[in-house]
Amino acid sequence: MNLPNAHLAFVEPEKITDYLLNHAHRYGASKARFFAGFGFDAATLAQALLEHGRRHEVANVRQTPFGPRYEVEGELPAPDGRAPRVRTVWQVDAGEIAPRLITAYPLDA
Repeated sequence: MNLPNAHLAFVEPEKITDYLLNHAHRYGASKARFFAGFGFDAATLAQALLEHGRRHEVANVRQTPFGPRYEVEGELPAPDGRAPRVRTVWQVDAGEIAPRLITAYPLDA
């Protein structure tokens, strides 16, 4: 199964700059080290995560009070030429049709 309406998926810029690439964030700092270590900046990470959600199949679906969450797993081509395996988590908010990125993190540490 693919991410529903993957062509409408979006990544909020703040999710990248204030969380996934923020070395000072309480929970995002380890993710920032991970993604920056592969050469990602805000623009390249946002685009790569969108492609990841569109290219790979959904590994798990979980219902939440806010809407379904979709876990997508697979390789994420990086600017430095490597392709780490990551999980992206997307949510389709209640009453909406476009998946938005909730988080991303490495599968292999």
